[in-house]
Amino acid sequence: FLFMVLPFGVTTHSETDEEIEDGIEVGSPVQPNIKKKMQITTVITVCFIIIVSIVDYLDLISIK
Repeated sequence: FLFMVLPFGVTTHSETDEEIEDGIEVGSPVQPNIKKKMQITTVITVCFIIIVSIVDYLDLISIK
């Protein structure tokens, strides 16, 4: 799930009006917000695990 949320809200250096310094890739994000994206990924994963656990507990789909 992390790779699905990585591109959310990304602003690259080429999209800003700031001058690009030497050594900075123009496609790299200005603010990667990795901590926020890890939190979003954790919440999505926990919800997914809860749903799968409920489906397994209620035997709605046979996983055996």
